[in-house]
Amino acid sequence: MKKQGIKIRSKTLLEQVNAIRAKCPGFKVTFDRNSLRAIGSLQPTARSETYLVEIKYRHLTPPQISVLKPELIKNFNGDAIPHIYPGEKLCLFYPKYCEFRYIDFISDTIIPWTSLWLYYYEDWHISGDWNGGGIHPKN
Repeated sequence: MKKQGIKIRSKTLLEQVNAIRAKCPGFKVTFDRNSLRAIGSLQPTARSETYLVEIKYRHLTPPQISVLKPELIKNFNGDAIPHIYPGEKLCLFYPKYCEFRYIDFISDTIIPWTSLWLYYYEDWHISGDWNGGGIHPKN
């Protein structure tokens, strides 16, 4: 007896764009046939700063997330910003663990994870410790 498998396909760029527009209407999304760019504001808590973030995504490559405003800065100890890749791209997930899969919507993963990263960034400025867990990439 042959097992029937269910084929799960990656989300198309148009599906990603439509999901961001529906679930995150404050984000402005532009796209072409190969990539999308979403810019919007996130405020992790009611007392948090409001951050302008940019998400760039080319189909079937990891999204790249940047904070456009305000500028990310070292903490009171002068420590380098943790969980950040060269070019000040946020480290939201560990690619080897497949935490973001191409079947996932950016609106359900990357955008909430960005807000959570910003929360831990603010906490790091207060405590001096990165309490968000994860594996820190080498800069």
